[in-house]
Amino acid sequence: MTTASMTPAASHPSAERRLSTFLYRRPVLSLLLLLIPPLLWLGILYIGSLLAMLIQSFYRLDGFTGRVVREFGLNTYGDLFTQAHFDIMGRTALMAAAVTIAGAFVAFPIAYYMARYAGRRTRAFLYLAVLLPLWSSYLVRVYAWKFILAKEGVFNWFISQIGLQGVLNAVLDFPLIGGESLSVSPLGLFLVFLYVWLPYMILPVAAALERVPRSLLEASGDLGARPEATFQHVTLPLVFPGVVAGSIFTFSLTLGDFIIPTIIGDSSPFIGLAVYQYQGTAGNVPLAAAFTIVPMVIMAAYLIIAKRLGAFDAL
Repeated sequence: MTTASMTPAASHPSAERRLSTFLYRRPVLSLLLLLIPPLLWLGILYIGSLLAMLIQSFYRLDGFTGRVVREFGLNTYGDLFTQAHFDIMGRTALMAAAVTIAGAFVAFPIAYYMARYAGRRTRAFLYLAVLLPLWSSYLVRVYAWKFILAKEGVFNWFISQIGLQGVLNAVLDFPLIGGESLSVSPLGLFLVFLYVWLPYMILPVAAALERVPRSLLEASGDLGARPEATFQHVTLPLVFPGVVAGSIFTFSLTLGDFIIPTIIGDSSPFIGLAVYQYQGTAGNVPLAAAFTIVPMVIMAAYLIIAKRLGAFDAL
């Protein structure tokens, strides 16, 4: 009785089962169905927006009417390649490079201790300490640093308490990095950039250090190498792709940031701030689009170099 009642159900599988069998027998179709939604998202919303921006960069702004003239030409790029804009590009690239180099020097000892010497609980605490600032508001952190670095801020008070106010004033007197206070100086801008993007350097370096086999380090010591020689010839070459991987984040994020230069520093324009002002304040969308191409070209060249250095293997 039970067998007879189950036979029709077994001979007529459900629609879900038939669909599952149909897709199982056609793996290529299953793969396409899985990839179509993300590819549409990537192609339409991401690549499509980039192409639209690239097309906008070939238009121009009518100086008399203030309207965008939708005629292809290179007039906007002629406006882009001026001395003032070259200064903005150079200032931004120099700041991004300085933050990246300093971030590598600051992050490496922290990551090395996390990967090699910290116990399980200490390592978990350090990872939490690195990640915790990323969970707070970006604007809150930047404004907090503005108050910390201000002339009446905590940092200036601490420097005065330990008797180094004269040293700070001497540093702020330098023409290229100084200002009235750290909060309105390129040096303060550099410190805030370094603080905000440092976790993106620490994590890839720590991950690369954890992948270095301890047996290699022990073998180097067994063969008579001193610790500094082991670090120079074994550890550093193996971890260097992780440093380059971290530099991709710190360099690109500094290159395109427009909020930190708006709040911190002496109001010297950076690429991100210039794009924001041309698009929002001036309404010059073609010039803003052309300016956006600059960091994209810089990052394309940077990524090509990083790929050859093996950075993608360390991500």
